[in-house]
Amino acid sequence: MLRYVVPLAIFVVIGVFFAVGLKLNPNYVPSPLVGKPVPTFSLPAVTDPNATVSSDMLKGRVSLVNVWGTWCIECGHEHAYLVELARAGVPIYGLNIHDKERSAAVDWLERLGNPYVISGFDPEGKAAFDWGVTGAPETFLIGSDGTILYKHISPLTPRVWQSDFVPLLRQHCAPGDCAFLAAAGRR
Repeated sequence: MLRYVVPLAIFVVIGVFFAVGLKLNPNYVPSPLVGKPVPTFSLPAVTDPNATVSSDMLKGRVSLVNVWGTWCIECGHEHAYLVELARAGVPIYGLNIHDKERSAAVDWLERLGNPYVISGFDPEGKAAFDWGVTGAPETFLIGSDGTILYKHISPLTPRVWQSDFVPLLRQHCAPGDCAFLAAAGRR
């Protein structure tokens, strides 16, 4: 009898682990940076190497930081939605990572549209490392005080925007700060 109980108990424990695992969101990876100030960085801009993109730009209003690269297939899938959000007034800053040639990133933005207020060029991924980026695309929600409020891994979609970003925006936007919320939150 005992020889049947032990394997059955092991099987039940493994089954419970699998059942719990199936209910978890595979796109959620906790970030130790949530609730902390954005990492300090200064990068040349993608479209103008004489311009600088820095962490100081991320203070004063709620915004997004989107990590992207022309080599990233999923970045291409989310790009049209980023353009849509930008047209609705959502301030999006870009962090272009691991593109060795600036011209590839410039061509990408010219061809697909440029949703970014400005995008930093990080070919070595050094700034991305400080942000805790594990790949692309990743999108960070930044509070007006320069604090990271949320990190999303994988393409930003209308469903993700509504379920994950809009509630946080409603919570963290002061009256008048997020006028874009009505237009961008319609979907």
